[in-house]
Amino acid sequence: MANIQYYDVIQKPLITEKSMGEMAAMKYTFQVHPDANKTMIKEAVEKMFDGVKVKSVSTMNLNGKKKRRGYIYGRTAKTKKAVVTLTPDSKEIELFQGL
Repeated sequence: MANIQYYDVIQKPLITEKSMGEMAAMKYTFQVHPDANKTMIKEAVEKMFDGVKVKSVSTMNLNGKKKRRGYIYGRTAKTKKAVVTLTPDSKEIELFQGL
């Protein structure tokens, strides 16, 4: 397993129509490090955002898309996406407040 610190786990928030709709149910979507597991993601969210308590974490591995440049075929980088569900008594994540 890679030596990943909690500030390296969460790479960026994902802002889509679906993720914005799920925010009402206290579900937030992030792009995370491909080697991070659910426990690491939970700890990172709770350390980075004050007053946040994580109920569950769902993860998805996304393979890179095939791309072509001339006669050379290759793939883009694979990514991992995490949907974090917060407990009802938890504070909301301020990062998503103004959206």
